[in-house]
Amino acid sequence: MFFWFLGTAVVAVWFVFRDDRFDYRVLCLGALAPDIVDLPTGGAWVMHSLLTSVAVLVVVMALFRRGSPRRRQWLALPIGMFLHLVFDGVFNNTELFWWPLAGFDIGQVNVPSLDRMGANIVLEVVGVVLLAWMWRMHSLSDAGARRRFLRTGQLTGGDGGGVGTC
Repeated sequence: MFFWFLGTAVVAVWFVFRDDRFDYRVLCLGALAPDIVDLPTGGAWVMHSLLTSVAVLVVVMALFRRGSPRRRQWLALPIGMFLHLVFDGVFNNTELFWWPLAGFDIGQVNVPSLDRMGANIVLEVVGVVLLAWMWRMHSLSDAGARRRFLRTGQLTGGDGGGVGTC
């Protein structure tokens, strides 16, 4: 799963925050990180635990000064990780989601997206559609908008953009 996590994370954050300064590149990294780290280990483990996302949030909050651009940028990482857990349905597996709080031994657990291979095709198509919609809404066909996104991670345009706009 790739496009499902990217599309759902970008659209969810855009709808919630509508912040012209949000770094969607870091969000996408966070949305993919649990699978990037856990897949090579042969199954779901530490990155699919709520505790890991909380720990990354605490580290970001501790490392960067309140109100700093770096804190704003790197808060997107745990947000993406939290959204991955939601859109992967990890909460359906108590031992995995609450590891190690529900016990240290979770056994051999597949990455949740691998357990629903048939549905993944539909979910990936939905993710592509969501990303295409965001591409069009934020005029990423325009070279300047694309350059800004690649350089800063920020989306321009769109309906109701702006800091604090709901």
